[in-house]
Amino acid sequence: MAGLCASAAFRAHLRRLHLWEFPCGTGSWNKSWSESRKKTPHGHVAQRAAGAAPGEEADVPGEESLEALMEFVSSQGSPWALPPGCSPEDQHLKELAVQSPQLIQDSFIFLFFTSLRLVDKGVSEVDEELLKFQNLEELVLSANKISEINSANLPRTLKVLELCGNKIVALQDLCSHPPPQLQHLGLGYNLLGSSEDEHLTGQFWPNLLSLDLSFNNFTDLLGLVSKLATLRKLRVLVLQGNPLALIPGYRGLIIDSLPKLCILDDVSILPDEKHRFYGLSSQPELMVNEAQIVVTVGKIQGIPCPTTLEQLESGLDSPVIAYSYYVTYEFAEGENSKGAKSAEVPKLQESSAVATPYPKSPQRDTHEGDEVQSLLQQEMSANPANTHQTLRKPWAETVECSYRKEHVVTDLVALKGYLRAGTTVTVMEEKVLSWPVIASPVENASKKGKAEKGKQKDSAKGAKPSDKPKQKKEAPAELRSDPPILRTLGARHVKLESLLAGDKLVATVCDFGVLIPERITRPPSPKEKEGKKGKDRSKKPKPEGESTASQKPTAPAKGKGKHKESPEMKEDEETQPVPLTVEFHVQLLRWTAASDARR
Repeated sequence: MAGLCASAAFRAHLRRLHLWEFPCGTGSWNKSWSESRKKTPHGHVAQRAAGAAPGEEADVPGEESLEALMEFVSSQGSPWALPPGCSPEDQHLKELAVQSPQLIQDSFIFLFFTSLRLVDKGVSEVDEELLKFQNLEELVLSANKISEINSANLPRTLKVLELCGNKIVALQDLCSHPPPQLQHLGLGYNLLGSSEDEHLTGQFWPNLLSLDLSFNNFTDLLGLVSKLATLRKLRVLVLQGNPLALIPGYRGLIIDSLPKLCILDDVSILPDEKHRFYGLSSQPELMVNEAQIVVTVGKIQGIPCPTTLEQLESGLDSPVIAYSYYVTYEFAEGENSKGAKSAEVPKLQESSAVATPYPKSPQRDTHEGDEVQSLLQQEMSANPANTHQTLRKPWAETVECSYRKEHVVTDLVALKGYLRAGTTVTVMEEKVLSWPVIASPVENASKKGKAEKGKQKDSAKGAKPSDKPKQKKEAPAELRSDPPILRTLGARHVKLESLLAGDKLVATVCDFGVLIPERITRPPSPKEKEGKKGKDRSKKPKPEGESTASQKPTAPAKGKGKHKESPEMKEDEETQPVPLTVEFHVQLLRWTAASDARR
């Protein structure tokens, strides 16, 4: 959709009001308008044509009374009522189009409006035709496509100018001929940066009472405050959503620097708050352009017990399986972490489990190790560099992560983008298979030779009857670990945009749903196969007609005709599965008093 000028959007808005169509306008349906026309010579001719005697009123078909027409335009259920989004002035104008339709002319309309709202109309230009609104005090052009605005085309009577949700990147044209009586300027949700703070002074806006700069890209807190201090009449200020609003001492510095300010970010400034931040503006060296974010990961619940996932046959060829669990989350790039209560886990590519070679088991495919290594490399390449993770913990019904990390971010613009996008919290399972090391034939022969030499020495010395055979301690089996096998148990997106809007904490419990454990059945071992064959051979077919006691039907015992459920079975049926959940908190640190800066 191509951009429109403001006057064209206004004309389109007038057409939506249907000011010249039924029940408005000067049509034959308007009885009051017909009566006024009867007083004219042409009106008397029409009256006689209708068959009325002189001095009598004739009923013209289709005429409606003024009361009926007013009800048509004012009733909510009427098909001629105003469309949604119209202002009270639009309603008043439509009623005038019924009562006095002869007034609905351009000259009257431009003088009639004191408030004009053109929201989300595709406006890209403010043209000079707006100067025809000689009584306009409020102009709302929010949610349009305006990138620059020539203030010479704005009515000089304006007191309120709302330009939120546009694409404004510079204020030079707006400040060339600003309306002198402007009291509120709304520039929220645009693309303004710290280079434009020089246009936010009392030189351009001497009567400004309210200023909305929310959700722009202002980063220089000290520079912006020095410019806003020249707005002597400023009482209401909105700066939330800017990168500078993430600085811990942001609110305190503004309150102490602008003592006449009454409301900051839609929150009233109380005398107690002014007292707590008193003197902070005299210490600008304490205001460092950085933000402090604390991420806390609490309990993990609902992980299925890993022993039910696999049942492997014990033996020399069976591995020792170790399960561990951890939580990952994404954070903004270009940050420095400090104050971690739970140390960071090394990256997988630095893990010794990946680099340690392992022997090939005869029961496994020789290419299995290469496939696991390839999958592991894919998992590592998929993880961005800004992914953090908790320490690995063994399985428990409730896994206590006890993780707390403070992130210090100097790139405030990148942090704003991160908070708007949110983060992804993931629960990971790490499975490590450790295999016993099987000695080579050469090593076995050397060990056997040493053992025989020891026996020969003992026989040469002669064994004493009092000597007792010493029990040899078995050395623990040497193990070699495979690369870890990673599995994602659940991932959930967490919204963090409320931290930009003034909230200090996002506390959530990520619910990943109930995990259904995957039961893996193992094939029977050779011993089990032999035992089953032996049982089948021992069973011989019975001759026909021969019966045994075991073949006789047995009568059910008294009171046991129906199967009764045990208390344990009832308890299992009543037990509901526990969903996988993780406690995840993100806190934006703020100063609550000037003393916090000294600490």
